[in-house]
Amino acid sequence: MQALLGRRALGVAALSALARPGLAQTDTAVWPSRPVRLIVGYPAGGSTDICARILAEDFRTRLPQPIVVENRTGANGSLGGAHVAAATDGHTLLVSNTSTMTVNHLLYRDTRYHPLRDLVPIATITISPFILVINPRNPRTQGVRTLQDLIALAWRQPRQITYASAGVGNLQHLHMEQLLAVADAHMLHVPYRGSSVATNAMVAGEVDVLLDTPTTGGPLIHAGTFSALATTGETRWRELPEVPTVKEAGYPDFTAVFWNGLVAPANTPPELVQSLYGMVQAAAESPTARPPLLTQGDIFVLNPTQFRERIAADIERNAMAIKAAGIEIQ
Repeated sequence: MQALLGRRALGVAALSALARPGLAQTDTAVWPSRPVRLIVGYPAGGSTDICARILAEDFRTRLPQPIVVENRTGANGSLGGAHVAAATDGHTLLVSNTSTMTVNHLLYRDTRYHPLRDLVPIATITISPFILVINPRNPRTQGVRTLQDLIALAWRQPRQITYASAGVGNLQHLHMEQLLAVADAHMLHVPYRGSSVATNAMVAGEVDVLLDTPTTGGPLIHAGTFSALATTGETRWRELPEVPTVKEAGYPDFTAVFWNGLVAPANTPPELVQSLYGMVQAAAESPTARPPLLTQGDIFVLNPTQFRERIAADIERNAMAIKAAGIEIQ
């Protein structure tokens, strides 16, 4: 009964958020008055998309209008971000990630939004490390069993070992360059058009190394397709307890994680921001939504103020990484 009352309270809170001029002319005094769109700037099947679909299923139990997930892909998530930043219907939200909110405006001239000016953070959803993987059938990395082995190989063959990423400036690119910098090693970057394409290139043996995500890399590791050398979080990844962190492997100052989160256009009323934050909290605690969310990372729900501070800190860190790596504005 208490849980039912909690769900009703969340629904009432969302419905009572009054439309204001800043919320772009909603046509009734209650929200939502029409279907709510969750925009994802990446293809279906990735971590951000999966989080969006889990949220949509949960939100459908709390709101009187349909919840639709819409993939608007391109430019490392920038097209989806720009679409939501310009939204004027009051019913368009963005399920985003670290790249869209902390990297793209630093790298792309035509991003068309600033994450802290044109979008308002609502809540983070999940946080996850990367997993440094190789293909054990790749003859170029035979004998590599640990991160130290890989770095030693890179020292012996500078810029001959290749690593894949989902594109120039993608977090896989930035964090790999950061790791190579602290190891004083050099590899050749091979960018692909998306994380799934980069993963497929690793499976095919086109490239030698990849910072993969638990969502795509985890099943391939368990199947024996990939070998995991290290994970990039503060502690060992719960699904791979036998795999050391990069910190444990000799680089104590290195960590790299990525998050998924919910954001809205900057003109969204504070009451609605708080209602949506409460709905994300409820989804994270729901016995239906929580288990699938845990497949995408650790549950990690920051409130709007904390989320904004996290975005600002990550922008600063990534700006320094871009400068250090010499990555040019695209």
